[in-house]
Amino acid sequence: MRRLLATALLLAAMGAAAQGRRVEVPPPPPLEPVPAAPAAPGAAAVHPEEPVVVIPAGKEDKVEVYRQGGNTVVKVTPPGGRPYYLIDSSGYGDWVRRESLDSGVRVPMWPIFTFD
Repeated sequence: MRRLLATALLLAAMGAAAQGRRVEVPPPPPLEPVPAAPAAPGAAAVHPEEPVVVIPAGKEDKVEVYRQGGNTVVKVTPPGGRPYYLIDSSGYGDWVRRESLDSGVRVPMWPIFTFD
């Protein structure tokens, strides 16, 4: 019982001592505006809602860009070579190279029932 009373008195004294002190906190420094980012080269001819696409292709490569529903597909055909595709399905510039547009998914086909 004495321990409980001593603990209660100690807590009350600490609370009273904390209320008596005033600590002044300095105000935060004023915020400065962020400078505007420089424009990308060739961005003046592009609509603002359309991302700028820069493709490092060879001088002789034939480059075709296809856009549909937010997805971008670039077909690159090197001279004398097989074409390959660069696909950006996320819209964030995560390009994936594919040798064909075939996704590789095949529908299983086997006979379930036959009539003899």
